[in-house]
Amino acid sequence: GFNVYTREVEDVISAQPGVAMVAVFGIPDARWGEAVTAYVVRHPGAAVEAQALVQQVKAAKGAAHAPKHVEFVDTLPLTSVGKIDKKALRERFWAGRERGVN
Repeated sequence: GFNVYTREVEDVISAQPGVAMVAVFGIPDARWGEAVTAYVVRHPGAAVEAQALVQQVKAAKGAAHAPKHVEFVDTLPLTSVGKIDKKALRERFWAGRERGVN
């Protein structure tokens, strides 16, 4: 397996015009254990395509770091201190599952 540091992927995606916010995290995947997933908030009126973001990450970091899933959302949940709440994002995918390396 590969260690994917979500911050590195987020930095590549957030540098793209039209991207207001991004959260990258792992979701369960039968083949890889976890699949890189990106939730992206676009700037109002921006035309950002998922495939373009995936290609940008592949070019900058390699295929292993590229998101397998990209979802565009209107907002991202925030913690009480204003950080993106990745725990809340992961919760629906990991409910009833154990997360970890085999």
